[in-house]
Amino acid sequence: MGGEVLTVGNLKHQKNFVPLPYRRVSYQPYAGDMSEEAITAHLLAREAYRRTDIVILHNERGENAVAAVQRVESEALFVRVDAVEVMALPEQCVFLNSPATDPANRSALAKLAHQNNISREQTAIVQGMFDHINLIHRPDPLRVRVVEVAPPEPPKLYAMAGHVLSYADLPPIYLELERIELRELCKQVQPEAFLVPCRSGGLDDLGAPVYFLDERPQQRQAWTLIGCERSLQFHRHYYGDEPSRVEMCPRKLTPANGCPTLLKCCLLEYGIEQEGMTVIVPWGADLPMVEQALRLLSKEYGDA
Repeated sequence: MGGEVLTVGNLKHQKNFVPLPYRRVSYQPYAGDMSEEAITAHLLAREAYRRTDIVILHNERGENAVAAVQRVESEALFVRVDAVEVMALPEQCVFLNSPATDPANRSALAKLAHQNNISREQTAIVQGMFDHINLIHRPDPLRVRVVEVAPPEPPKLYAMAGHVLSYADLPPIYLELERIELRELCKQVQPEAFLVPCRSGGLDDLGAPVYFLDERPQQRQAWTLIGCERSLQFHRHYYGDEPSRVEMCPRKLTPANGCPTLLKCCLLEYGIEQEGMTVIVPWGADLPMVEQALRLLSKEYGDA
């Protein structure tokens, strides 16, 4: 926010409010009454550091309250508070100690709130990495379904999306993994042999001989292909025919369910595509592509 002065009066009911940078947050001891009137009077009688916008008051009973302060416009080091909005009283506040949580990351705060059953009407105050403190007020992150095959472990697209959320400047997003278990797909058939796309998939023990399409086995076997349309195209090129096949493409196996969804498809080689509430990235997507997909979902459905 730089030197911008916060305007109070519209924050109490704002969902997913995370003050960033978190130097805007001041964590202060307080011995007074934890009521809106007392807190307002207390803060109006004080000055505030010129970068302070949010004050968390805590007392010896372990109670917390959160208030936004509006400062007089000034570049002085400490300035007068001329308006206060009490955002959360002790009954709405939950203090969480989580040294592994980045207090500067909206999605990390939203994930922690979800893991601790913080409701949409509460405020999670988090003491996170480096003992720094921040909060997420009325957490209601965008829930994104990530559909991915497994193995490998962890499912690759889900791990990539989680990594993107660890650094990207995005609204709060909570990822929900929907696994397509390749071993369960393999149990649908009992072939003489299996042909799987590549050795990196971790499917080398299926109860029958396993061959790997990317290694282009010299001799055609009586195998069943566990693969997508692209694998079938490779097989036609290598062997001139079509084997029996079990579909494994997330795009083909995933019906729309009304939830923002991220998945991948081998037939998509460049860029990303959108079908309704589903965004599709290439099978070999990189982190910028995954970030672009999450940004598109958050822009279109984040306020839904």
